[in-house]
Amino acid sequence: MSYCLNPRCPKPENPHDVKFCLTCGAKLLLKERYRAIKPIGQGGFGRTFLAVDEDKPSKPRCVIKQFYPQAQGTNTVQKAVELFTQEAVQLDELGKHPQIPELLAYFTHDDRQYLVQEFIDGQNLAQELAQKGAFNETQIRQLLNDLLPVLQFCHARQVIHRDIKPENIILRGSDTYGKGEALRRLVVVDFGASKSATSTALNRTGTSIGSPEYVAPEQIRGRAVFASDIYSLGATCINLLTGRSPFDSYDTNNDKWVWQQYLQTPVNNQLSRILDKMLESIPIRRYQTADEVLKDLNRHSPVAATPVSVKSVTQSPPTSTSPFVTKSPSQIEQELEEMKTQFMGGAKPQQNKIKSPNPTPQPSSPSKLDEELEELKAKYLGNNNS
Repeated sequence: MSYCLNPRCPKPENPHDVKFCLTCGAKLLLKERYRAIKPIGQGGFGRTFLAVDEDKPSKPRCVIKQFYPQAQGTNTVQKAVELFTQEAVQLDELGKHPQIPELLAYFTHDDRQYLVQEFIDGQNLAQELAQKGAFNETQIRQLLNDLLPVLQFCHARQVIHRDIKPENIILRGSDTYGKGEALRRLVVVDFGASKSATSTALNRTGTSIGSPEYVAPEQIRGRAVFASDIYSLGATCINLLTGRSPFDSYDTNNDKWVWQQYLQTPVNNQLSRILDKMLESIPIRRYQTADEVLKDLNRHSPVAATPVSVKSVTQSPPTSTSPFVTKSPSQIEQELEEMKTQFMGGAKPQQNKIKSPNPTPQPSSPSKLDEELEELKAKYLGNNNS
């Protein structure tokens, strides 16, 4: 089928082998090569179509985005134009990354702007959640390890996505989520809300773009920063872990996140702390870079983290399984005194002994031993000997 891109066409469906719409006469091939097949989405700034590149022998599928703002008002339409153009610029700069769709073309046709981008074949994570249920800790860890480098890549090029959410993360192909390298095929899409961190036009207070459930507080006020994307990724994770809207995982009366109450599988304390820090409402308390999150996520701890109980946000302090037991200063001093007694054997040093031709190592003198024990005490107790 060929789909007519004229928004006013009353019957846009056409046979696949015609070049002009049988109803309105509009040209069906964009740039003499891109043929729309069917609509796949519509937002505030445009319509999206699944398409075919007729210019290539394999006839690969692609996506056509047509600028078609639904909002009214000169300022709003101007903003829409700005954002649509910006998406093309951002994709041109970022689309060489394997986890970001590549921009194939950007042009004007019949006084309308179009961009053509790589088609990502797969389900988004909101669809995965609906079909397969809540994610577990392993999946969330893999997701973070897979997507944080993409944010690093964008932020290093001064681009803030501003609309990270499950719907904008696609699992490419038929890969099974959670199976190692398959996760490397998670793709971040929809850069229509993205902005350059160096842009003054889009950094004015009051420019709020993004999906409310996943948007950081400062972004709502029109002051998005790199850490705003980290917040949105954290909100995405708790949505996938709980199957609930992030709005429903926040206690407004007590001003705190309570997503742990709604877990469907346990999450250990380390990951819980990381997600809570990603979700800090005050930006300076949040992770500032994706690299900081990655380092905490993959930091090896000698003490095994205790799982957060399902359906429970409070728990008793975890019991350490580490072989290293913390002791009080008095216990350490007592043990050092016992070591001193053991080495000295309670006897006074003897003088004028005949030396053996093959001497065995002798214990240190009392003064030397006292000095060594003091060093041990200082090592374990620091400068505080109390």
